Amino acid sequence: MTTTTVTTDSRHGARTRQRPALGGFTLTVLLLEIRRVLRNRRTLIFILVMPAVFFLIFGLPQKSQRLGNGSQVMAYIMISLAVYGAMVATTSGGGMVAVERALGWSRQLRLTPLRPAAYVATKVLTAMCLGLLAVVVEFAVGAAGGVRMPVHVWLLSGLAAWLCSLVFAAFGLFVGYLAPAENVMQFLGPILAILAMFGGLFVPLELLPHVMQQIAKFTPVYGVGEIARSPLTGSGFTATAVANVLLWTAAFGFGAARLFRRDTSRV
Repeated sequence: MTTTTVTTDSRHGARTRQRPALGGFTLTVLLLEIRRVLRNRRTLIFILVMPAVFFLIFGLPQKSQRLGNGSQVMAYIMISLAVYGAMVATTSGGGMVAVERALGWSRQLRLTPLRPAAYVATKVLTAMCLGLLAVVVEFAVGAAGGVRMPVHVWLLSGLAAWLCSLVFAAFGLFVGYLAPAENVMQFLGPILAILAMFGGLFVPLELLPHVMQQIAKFTPVYGVGEIARSPLTGSGFTATAVANVLLWTAAFGFGAARLFRRDTSRV
């Protein structure tokens, strides 16, 4: 996967191994990782097909409905489902470490020059690439279904849905190191669906009871959805939404780092 340079110390005749640049991280490794994940049909169904189907079921019937500022309700639903697709994609990308741990691949990698930080960076970037693909596909389906928004709304909402999904890449890594199982996504899928429902992605928070609206603010989905939809609604996003994303990302990142150090310290 990576190459190393072996040099000879002329004074002692000893052979020393130099560490590879960037800890062994290369674009080739990243592309191979992305291709490997995309070969998983179950993953593609979760991150690309299901959000698109949800849009056709729940979005198209609202084609004539409008928000208070005149924007399409269908666009609101499309952005919410793009967030859902991105969160499922990034979680599955990070959660792939569970499969590798179960197969013993992560232990094998410790014998190579690939540094732990480069390994984690590869997983995070793979997850974010999957998240970007999920957002692009959902927006393409929405555009084909009749969603019309100003160009800046397309760009800002798509960028926010993608970048903020980093919290779920961290979540995927956290679960991947917590539960080494090959079928990790089988129980992560329902959990993400529940989080999406309580976080206001499947049903607008305004339509939920007041108690559930308050609960939603403590879910890791709330901030991402509020920020991503703000260019469409024109109401902006609150400091609570930003704090929600930052705190959950930090919490999952810290948990993943602790579990990662525990895992790599084993012989």
